[in-house]
Amino acid sequence: MIELLEQLISPFGIRAIVASSMVGVMCGAIGSFIVLRNMSMIGDALSHAILPGIVLAFLVVGYNTLGFFVGSVLAGLATAFAITWIQQNVQTKNDAAIGIVFTAMFSIGVIGISHLSRHSEEGVHLDLKDFLFGNVLGVSNEDLMITAIVLIYTLICIYVFYRYLFITTFQPIIAKTMGISVKYVHYFLMLLLSFAVVASLRTVGVILVVAMLITPAATALLLSHRLQKVIIISSFIGLISAILGTAGAFALDTTPGPLMTLVATFIYGIAIVLAPEQGLVAKYRIKQKQYWKILQEDILKQVFKTSDQGATIAGIADRLQVSIRQIEKSIQRAAIDKLFIKNGEYIQLSYAGQQRANSLVRAHRLWESYQVNTMGINEERIHQEAEIQEHKLTDELLDEIEIKLGNPKVDPHGSPIPAKGKLPELSLTSLATKTTGTIAKDQISDKIESELWELGLMPLTDFIIVSKDRRSLRIKQGSRHIKIPNTLAQYINIQT
Repeated sequence: MIELLEQLISPFGIRAIVASSMVGVMCGAIGSFIVLRNMSMIGDALSHAILPGIVLAFLVVGYNTLGFFVGSVLAGLATAFAITWIQQNVQTKNDAAIGIVFTAMFSIGVIGISHLSRHSEEGVHLDLKDFLFGNVLGVSNEDLMITAIVLIYTLICIYVFYRYLFITTFQPIIAKTMGISVKYVHYFLMLLLSFAVVASLRTVGVILVVAMLITPAATALLLSHRLQKVIIISSFIGLISAILGTAGAFALDTTPGPLMTLVATFIYGIAIVLAPEQGLVAKYRIKQKQYWKILQEDILKQVFKTSDQGATIAGIADRLQVSIRQIEKSIQRAAIDKLFIKNGEYIQLSYAGQQRANSLVRAHRLWESYQVNTMGINEERIHQEAEIQEHKLTDELLDEIEIKLGNPKVDPHGSPIPAKGKLPELSLTSLATKTTGTIAKDQISDKIESELWELGLMPLTDFIIVSKDRRSLRIKQGSRHIKIPNTLAQYINIQT
């Protein structure tokens, strides 16, 4: 451990970490646009196509860092222009054009470097391995200076031209109508990409630079949908990958480039599992939540279709082809909304449950009518589709369908289509927190009056709204605090 710390704080160790960190931030920032524009292959192409520029620079100015930088950028821009010209003027697929140009340029570069390595003077040669896989331990002060300048220039360009990069990335057609040249922005991005690739040569090499461009950006896109946050997250992941990869390379006595890539890939793997919205865990939770929602609504429909006595859990489980345990669990999950009432071995619906079930049956039968009358589907094939869509249709869409169908009273099977649930003119949910109110004398149904009686809220009872959230509200009546689910509160008629 002591030996590792000594290596990290040594001059060449500090230069390696600083250079890697700058490359990680730069590749993360520019990579966000590369991934969003589906230009990952072009990044890979440019990283390989700069080799002829290195050979040309060596022939002109010898072993010179600045010369290598200029030659590499020129080769990268020439490659970008060649790829774009073929894509726009030749009947060749985009990915094929990229493959043709970069493999030709890479081959020229490999041949040139191999030739120079055999015929150059002793002590002055180009090592192909250093360009392919990087040699961060050989970073000079001049390399650091160029990388720092490129990093600052790239970040300033992204900040200044962010609006142009944003709109040409997501809305190129609108950008054209605004007078923004999509082509020039594209070439400008190619210039920044060439700079980033060249600055990354010493740290990760031409083969692995594409990983530092793509992987942090792809990870950031799993964690956020806002471009500004994506750029920041991607740069941070690039920074962490570079630091940990370089430190790991010292510890394992290996090349830093591959370890940087593996760290970035490991972080990407974690994001795949734990990303808040797009991760596997989040998707599983959403899928489970949707499953229990659909099961709960199917139970509501089954109880709704039975007699006033209600339905047994065993009978519901048998009709829905699920276990009794699943039915019991679903009813327990619905307890907060007070949709069900247990009466011995029978399950009945509360007023809120009746209204929810009424909406589901209405959605099912309206969609069946829509399929037959508008889509021309045979009556024998409409039930299964309606079983799926009834859980997705909104009230607004159902109102439109009902109007379009001419307010039908029965579905294609002759079953009555329930009317839309009636709501009071001024409901309990319409009051703001800290507002006082009074339970109205007249409610929209006897069922609501019964529910209020069970809560101890008599007609003309005064109360104050204490708190509200997405699922329920809490009122204070006298010295009592009463929690009422929104599924019931929206049907309670009040007066102020």
